[in-house]
Amino acid sequence: MNPVLKSFDLTGRTALITGSSAGIGLALARGLAGAGARIVLNARNAAKLEASAEALRAEGAQVVTSAFDVTSGEAVNAAIEKIETETGPIDILINNAGMQRRNPLDQFEEAHWHEIIKTNLDSVFLVGQAVAKRMIPRKRGKIINICSVQSELGRPGIAPYAATKGALKMLTKGMAIDWGQYGIQVNGIGPGYFKTELNDALVKNAEFSAWLIGRTPSRRWGDVEDLVGAGVFLSSDASNFVNGHILYVDGGVTAQL
Repeated sequence: MNPVLKSFDLTGRTALITGSSAGIGLALARGLAGAGARIVLNARNAAKLEASAEALRAEGAQVVTSAFDVTSGEAVNAAIEKIETETGPIDILINNAGMQRRNPLDQFEEAHWHEIIKTNLDSVFLVGQAVAKRMIPRKRGKIINICSVQSELGRPGIAPYAATKGALKMLTKGMAIDWGQYGIQVNGIGPGYFKTELNDALVKNAEFSAWLIGRTPSRRWGDVEDLVGAGVFLSSDASNFVNGHILYVDGGVTAQL
């Protein structure tokens, strides 16, 4: 195999992807599987998770499932221990689990604030730390945190979400700084606006879609498959000297005022 192409090969590596029963997580799972990785799908809904796993297996992917709550430290530690024991060492972690709630900030409920912080930020700390503790003795590993264009830009009605994604950008950099000495690369992917379940209401909103397409230099919504190349690159040896970087896959949104 051409040495350049070989550097993108994930054969023999195990990738855990949180929140991967649908949307961006599932698309990244499919992409990494296509590059040769063994996939561990995660979500809380075991039935939905298994259905997604079966769909990937039908395409020839090596897939196992691990249903656990990424916001519970106890559940995370137990699950990571089980994966490492029964499936094998986790070589790649993609922290993708996330949620959104839209409301003006003065009307945002305190309970919803804590919920979005736990889901979008606490989970990355908990899963990232549990996996990194096992990567450190092995002196290798790839961690990818799914950030957002909201890591850089704000929008009305989503201040708490933007706060989590801005913090996640800096957590990504902090992880890279602390763990880079152990051969671990930690980077982020910042998706723009993609057609997913999370954005379904916006996709169906003709006024918003027209505004977004006009605002995006590439003049379209993103398709989840657009993220696969970035995911494979940051998971592979091709990115061995890329650390603490946020790769925005946004059609140019962050490039233009």
